[in-house]
Amino acid sequence: MLWQARTVPPFSREASIHELANRAFDLLVIGGGMTGTGIAVDAAARGLSVALIERDDFASGTSSKSSKMVHGGLRYLQQNEFGLVYENLHERQRLLRNAPHLVSPLPFLIPLFGKDGMVSKTVARAYKTALWLYDITGGWRIGKRHRNVNRAEVVQHFPNLDVSGLVAGFVYYDARGDDARVALTLARTAADHGAIVANYVEATSFLHDAAGRVTGAVVTPKAPGEAAAPFEVSARVVVNAAGVWADEVSWLEEGVTEQTISPAKGVHISVPADRLPCDIAAVIPVPKDKRSIFVVPWYESPYTFLGTTDTSYDGPIDDPRCEEEDVDYLLDAINALTSSKLTRADVTGVWAGLRPLIKPASGKKVSARTADLSRRHKVETSAEGVVLVTGGKWTTYRKMAEDAVDEVGRQLPGTAKCPTRSLPLHGSPGKKQVSVPGVSDELATHLANRFGTDAPAVAALITADARLAEPVADTLPYIGAEVVWAVRSEMAVTLEDVLSRRTRAHLQNARSTVEAAPRVAEIMAAELGWDATLRDAQVDHMIGIISAEASSAGLPGFS
Repeated sequence: MLWQARTVPPFSREASIHELANRAFDLLVIGGGMTGTGIAVDAAARGLSVALIERDDFASGTSSKSSKMVHGGLRYLQQNEFGLVYENLHERQRLLRNAPHLVSPLPFLIPLFGKDGMVSKTVARAYKTALWLYDITGGWRIGKRHRNVNRAEVVQHFPNLDVSGLVAGFVYYDARGDDARVALTLARTAADHGAIVANYVEATSFLHDAAGRVTGAVVTPKAPGEAAAPFEVSARVVVNAAGVWADEVSWLEEGVTEQTISPAKGVHISVPADRLPCDIAAVIPVPKDKRSIFVVPWYESPYTFLGTTDTSYDGPIDDPRCEEEDVDYLLDAINALTSSKLTRADVTGVWAGLRPLIKPASGKKVSARTADLSRRHKVETSAEGVVLVTGGKWTTYRKMAEDAVDEVGRQLPGTAKCPTRSLPLHGSPGKKQVSVPGVSDELATHLANRFGTDAPAVAALITADARLAEPVADTLPYIGAEVVWAVRSEMAVTLEDVLSRRTRAHLQNARSTVEAAPRVAEIMAAELGWDATLRDAQVDHMIGIISAEASSAGLPGFS
């Protein structure tokens, strides 16, 4: 072995599974996305004994496939959802305060186009009104209000915009964050407060008491290559926080067949930043459509991503794909208003995710334009006592968690009040700056922005073996030490865990991810004791995922 792993590392899946099998809990949370991990944090911080299981990896569903933005939702003002925007903006500020290493302010540019140097007064007035309402509703809490910008400043921020119809613009402020890392950090925060959490553990049936009330679940560990027997996890209350899979979990209850989720598919693509340069995010109107797309620079990476589409979805929820028409829609939209002239050959990464929107009331038609559906969440308790959380968005995960645990408290009298409004997440440095000795300033910044106060420990791995400072691929910002840390301290057990979620290599540049896969698998094999057969199988599986995605999206050169 090249690197010696700890016998019982912190945040250990092996130890967690042992605890799951040998303890009884106040609460069992099913679902390891943003909502489920947020609920585990809230409940554990209130003093409840908590177990959380995720059948795949943390954030492997919707919570790793968002637009990476923590925002109030400017378009919701058009739907008169003022209360929702107010709540979103409050939660945005709490994330900025509680996880400053993961969530940071991001300015957004709205370019205005017109004819003969004039923009439509109606359009300009509509944007101006919406942005004032956004500030008043809570946008100002970020420390800046929206402002007008002239044509020259618009071009300075977004030099490839088509200037022939460009008149002026606005800049307003929201925030961004690495969604998968936030969800993982929530899982680690829950563990810090005593929760037992484990990925790759699936609930296959519910336990019931004599009155028919759910009192836990039969679960099975199912990591790749794992052959484990099912066992029972006992809990006084069970929470279903499985997102777009919530209906499947609900169907484990006796006689439940109702469908409550109306999935909506969102698609994003990455391109090289030098082909679509922008130093802030931008909101670009789609010509001949009433939608807009976002153009966003990736964190510390030479890529820009754009999206999202927003369409109703009735395909298989385990494997939503970015299709050729999705790519063409985004490329056509951006090419209509820029000089980039992007083609499919420019696309370096794609991702498709499903939003778990609440199904409209019976008899109400579901529009293909899911952007018009509310992002409000709902919490309810079934006849068997299972608390179900549906809808919402990741910006408001904390409020969803608070509401869910309040509902749990109706079954567990004496449950304490919610403490999470000002609860720092794992790794938060607060207002202090993280010092990362022994590495370059550039690498120190990179590690601090991803690991917070854990960054010095990640850097210390390099002191033990200098080879771990080497990038896993030339065009990606990630280094070998991050791979070792992901295995030892972040419960990564597959190559996809590391390349898709512990890092965002897969989304940023899939071709480079293919290049990086053998080296990353070699490091993981040393840590996890994989033999050559399992190591090679992991590489083949990762390459197979990327090839299948590229084929669906009609992209050349992925192999």
